[in-house]
Amino acid sequence: MKQQNIRNFSIIAHIDHGKSTLADRILEITGAIDKREMVNQVLDSMDLERERGITIKLNAVALNYHYQGEDYLLNLIDTPGHIDFSYEVSRSLAACEGAILVVDAAQGIEAQTIANLYLAMESNLKVIPVINKIDLPNACIPKVKEELKKVLGFKEEEIHLCSGKTGEGVKELIEAVIETIPAPKIANSLPLKALIFDSYFDPYKGVVGLIKVEEGELRKKDEVLFLATQASYEVTELGVHTPKELPKEKLVSGEVGYFCASIKDISAVHVGDTLTLKKEATDTPIHGYKEVKPMVYSGIFPVEMNKYEALKEAFEKLKLNDAALKIEPETSDALGFGFRVGFLGLLHMDIITTRLEREFSLSVIVTSPSVIYKVHLTNGTIEEIDSPNKMPDAAKISYIEEPYIYTNIITPSEYIGPIMELCQNKRGIYKSLEYIDEKRCNIHYEIPLSEIVYDFFDKLKSYTKGYASLDYELCGYRESNLVKMNILLNGVIVDALSIIVHKDFAYTRGKNIVEKLKNEIPRQLFQIPIQAQIGSKVIARENISAMRKNVLAKCYGGDVTRKRKLLEKQKQGKKKMKMIGNVEVPKEAFLSILSSEE
Repeated sequence: MKQQNIRNFSIIAHIDHGKSTLADRILEITGAIDKREMVNQVLDSMDLERERGITIKLNAVALNYHYQGEDYLLNLIDTPGHIDFSYEVSRSLAACEGAILVVDAAQGIEAQTIANLYLAMESNLKVIPVINKIDLPNACIPKVKEELKKVLGFKEEEIHLCSGKTGEGVKELIEAVIETIPAPKIANSLPLKALIFDSYFDPYKGVVGLIKVEEGELRKKDEVLFLATQASYEVTELGVHTPKELPKEKLVSGEVGYFCASIKDISAVHVGDTLTLKKEATDTPIHGYKEVKPMVYSGIFPVEMNKYEALKEAFEKLKLNDAALKIEPETSDALGFGFRVGFLGLLHMDIITTRLEREFSLSVIVTSPSVIYKVHLTNGTIEEIDSPNKMPDAAKISYIEEPYIYTNIITPSEYIGPIMELCQNKRGIYKSLEYIDEKRCNIHYEIPLSEIVYDFFDKLKSYTKGYASLDYELCGYRESNLVKMNILLNGVIVDALSIIVHKDFAYTRGKNIVEKLKNEIPRQLFQIPIQAQIGSKVIARENISAMRKNVLAKCYGGDVTRKRKLLEKQKQGKKKMKMIGNVEVPKEAFLSILSSEE
């Protein structure tokens, strides 16, 4: 195999535009997988991915293809399409020289299509535009072609038509990849430099790293050095995924593959790190990709206290597989020991908690999500707060800034009104509106990130019958009138239920929370007041009435003082119970606060 016959490319698109189905057809046509072994979404190996019909993890696969008398090696990386996993996309693009941009023939350009194209252009990749699903009866190819030319600036001759389902046009697309995407830089004589763009934990092999060799060669039994951690190991296995693991003796510059080195210490491998040889170590790391910053923070605690160590180990393994996670230990008076975890969004949080339950059999409690606030103190210092419980005393605070995002909401024109109403209700600031064509437009708002993380995406979909798509990026911090709201059960603050909220919306939010908790917390033998409090002022209250025994059942007539005596005795007992009684907060109560607030 000539090195100039290697092509590294990824498939990028908006969610549900047919990336994984197109990847299936490419695998089938290149003969990487037999028809009898063929299943839908071959590269979506997680049960969760197949169930939800979304790609969560990037997946690399090496394919052989014979074209015009020569053999070619095609390294394909299938990427996720949801906004929460755009970090996976940026990592896969760092290992490529080109990208296939897939657009649905029925839906046209959507928000993540534009976002992923910009990611590819930032990485200086050759982009091949593809209109997929041309076999659909409602496909509108001329309209989508016009959008690609007008909105994204492609020429008509660059655009390819294909169907991932039937395989029509896929062979021509593979040949276009060979002809238009450049070969990787060949530098076998230089010292080894390889980019680690993903990793996962194998119970038998230890840590497995996915790499792209930029310069030099990597062979079995080489002693390698990780530049970031300065850890060194001997390579025990090298190979490529085809999609089965195919061991090789060496990987040369331009190739994408995997390596094992019996690494049991998970902290030794960092995604984005540079791998080099210990005897000829390079000083300059590969320009990888920017460090990811979590958008949303939430507390995750084990339901059973003795599972803390198991949860810690599970997070370490997940972090290896998902570099976007940020984890630090946290304690709560109500929930005990747990972790403060940073996520890229609510779907990311949902996926991680589901994986904890399925892959590691851990039942967890998730607290209300929070974003990073900048708290300016009266002494002139600034504190970054990712949890309501870290909020300083109100007397020390000068003002608080919160993060704002700039949105791209692509929607059919008839839904402009409901979307604008939704954005206004979420404290959004209108910026502009652009028409993509006569039926669809792109709406730009600046909205506080804290308003997005709760239920914005769900409401956007329901207001527009599922037609709108959302993409956003951070656009800075702004001063806001924010306050910390505590939730009290039986007069005791439950720290895990505290939230930071805008003062104008505090009453509505507090009333919502206490009403939900009233429905979720089981009744006790004493009355439980549930209060939402800002500072020393209670702004909302509900009572969970006590379970009572009918102490008057044995009184058949007689003097009324006898009845009063029995009721007074019961009242004193309830009072004593209330003083010493503990209120158990069930897992469902925490989850109810995360659900959409109607």
